[in-house]
Amino acid sequence: MTPEQICEGLMMLAFGASWPMQIIKTVRTKNPTGKSFLFMWLILLGYIAGLCSQAFEGHFFTDPVTILYVLNTLMVATDLILSTIYLQRLKRQQKQV
Repeated sequence: MTPEQICEGLMMLAFGASWPMQIIKTVRTKNPTGKSFLFMWLILLGYIAGLCSQAFEGHFFTDPVTILYVLNTLMVATDLILSTIYLQRLKRQQKQV
């Protein structure tokens, strides 16, 4: 691995460390109030751009950092989907009251 790949991998590990905690919090509270959907969409877009960069550079299947991009993308997408589902449930519950 090159120094650039090591630094990128460390960056991806640092960014990715928070997403499992966010997913657990979302599942436990089932309340996405206070979450910024715009922020999550921008982060998701950034990870997708990173994946595209890996593909355009020809590193998609050879660079281990790609795995971190995929994992982070999946975790952000999971949190975004769960938050959307729970937000819709909250809106439905508020209409019933």
